[in-house]
Amino acid sequence: MTATTDMPVAPWKSLFLEHISKLDDPYMAVSTVGYDPKTESPVPRVRTCGFRGFFGELQLHPSAEQQLRDEKELNPSLYESDMLTFTTDVRMRKVEELQQFDAVEVLFWVKEVMAQWRLRGKAFVIGDEQGKLGEKTARAEISKGLRVRSNDAAESPKWYWNKEVTAYFANHSPLMRGSFKGPAPGRPLSEKPEDPNLSLGQRVKDLHDATARKHFRVVVIRVEEVDRLDLTDPEKGMRWRTTLNNNSKQWEEVELWP
Repeated sequence: MTATTDMPVAPWKSLFLEHISKLDDPYMAVSTVGYDPKTESPVPRVRTCGFRGFFGELQLHPSAEQQLRDEKELNPSLYESDMLTFTTDVRMRKVEELQQFDAVEVLFWVKEVMAQWRLRGKAFVIGDEQGKLGEKTARAEISKGLRVRSNDAAESPKWYWNKEVTAYFANHSPLMRGSFKGPAPGRPLSEKPEDPNLSLGQRVKDLHDATARKHFRVVVIRVEEVDRLDLTDPEKGMRWRTTLNNNSKQWEEVELWP
């Protein structure tokens, strides 16, 4: 895999992580562009998703790390990035929306520091173990946002895409893994699944459970713009917009009226 080595660390990243660390369980609102066939027009769609860290820098739970080591599925720590991640079920509508338009915006409200973060960019979906064209394209686009951590990367053990996706799956609890073996999300309750493997409340310990992994996906957001609002002073809000210049690969910041 070819990773970018000249991409500077985003100037907003350290403060963002400091703010997010104030949240016991970081969740974000994820907005996509949908399509309404009745009106034949684009429509906004928003939902809440768990923030899973930056791609290449997944913080593993001790039990997940041990299971990955035992099964020889643990990738070396070769890369870092400024790309946000969350996980989802491929059967959910947001996956189709992201694959069609790739535009996404996420929002965090951190009341503890009175800060709002809106991050916009392009989203790419990976986890298709069949390696179809869409998977290869997504991996190529994600590679553009990766940085090599060390000059010794060439001498390190090889890094695999499938292992990285498996790590995200391993980082979920058995019950959460089992949710990917549930009936198709959003379908009427009256429609009973034909597949006997699909039911609610399952617990999955196998990292390669065929049914669960068929539905499991990781979404990677290559951030292009960050809008930060600071309301610590109620009499004087402050706001900044930081934009990535795709030509120079540099971030440019402008202070805004709040």
